[in-house]
Amino acid sequence: MVTRMTETPEKLLSDPREGPDRHERDDSADLARNTISLPSSLAGSSTLDRLVETARNYARAAASDSTLKAYAKDWAHFARWCRLRGADPLPASPQLIGLYIADLAAPAGKAPALSVPSIERRLSGLTWGYAQRGDRLDRKDRHIASVLAGIRRKHGRPPAQKEAILPEDLRDMLATLPHDLRGLRDRAILLIGFAGGLRRSEIVGIDHRKDDTPDSGGWVEIMEDGALITLRGKTGWREVEIARGSSDQTCPVHALSQWLHYAKIDFGPLFVAVSRNGLKATSERLSDKHVARLIKQTVENAGLRPELSKVDRQRLFSGHSLRAGLASSAEVDERFVQKQLGHASAEMTRRYQRRRDRFRVNLTKAAGL
Repeated sequence: MVTRMTETPEKLLSDPREGPDRHERDDSADLARNTISLPSSLAGSSTLDRLVETARNYARAAASDSTLKAYAKDWAHFARWCRLRGADPLPASPQLIGLYIADLAAPAGKAPALSVPSIERRLSGLTWGYAQRGDRLDRKDRHIASVLAGIRRKHGRPPAQKEAILPEDLRDMLATLPHDLRGLRDRAILLIGFAGGLRRSEIVGIDHRKDDTPDSGGWVEIMEDGALITLRGKTGWREVEIARGSSDQTCPVHALSQWLHYAKIDFGPLFVAVSRNGLKATSERLSDKHVARLIKQTVENAGLRPELSKVDRQRLFSGHSLRAGLASSAEVDERFVQKQLGHASAEMTRRYQRRRDRFRVNLTKAAGL
């Protein structure tokens, strides 16, 4: 229930003595400690204490660090929103959540309106936040579901899709890379990412050989006919087969072998940073942001889509452009592309298929008109 405020929102914002609200802290680590503990009926012991800490570690690993940080920010934003309106975020109130998402879609102040996907992501964060606090948010409650349905109907837009990097684009991008150690690495990143239909986080999460490191997302094994990548995905493990290409210049397996040879990587992270002088590979795993920057920079250097401004080009291409490129250009049965991308449905795979030659198949004429 919304209670009356004793101070104005401006007072709460401007008073430097006012500390952060108890609901606003990024307390994801504290939550793991509070929600995973011994039953009150059991006496503590070294063995049980060790198991409690092990369970907490598993609980923290239930989602990625980036997801947990995003969810914690979602909760902090909602808690602050409640505070400025004299409300308490606990316990879960569908009526209050309905008002919150309505304000996100049509804010009264200068804050920008959020898109429908952003609002849905906020709801996911709040659902997580309530669950960590021993409460439950029912997103199907009419106070939430009906408001969200109206937001979708009034503000919904087709998703902004990233441009696909097709094979001819990729060749132009590869031509801009130098032939030094960094160039070998970045060439392998682009080719492996394209041929494997990998997400940027999957690219940088791969290790060389099966004995993976703690922060690994999988490993790669090079065989006679190609490379086999075993990935830890959102729904479990999956294998991605990358066969050898028709020429060394565009073969992802050849590019990967060259990088491993000259970087002298026998174990650990596959794609790592290079020393400042460019002569030695370090042990520091690259972040997925490197993949995004690499794609944007090579797109710019290759002069793709010259009719667009630099700003528009930067927005149009991203890490997903490699996945969309494979889905759009592989002339094989759709089920093989679906398997390579790790999609549960063919419909999801079709969302990645972009074609610049629209109306290539003329169903109007095919139907006899």
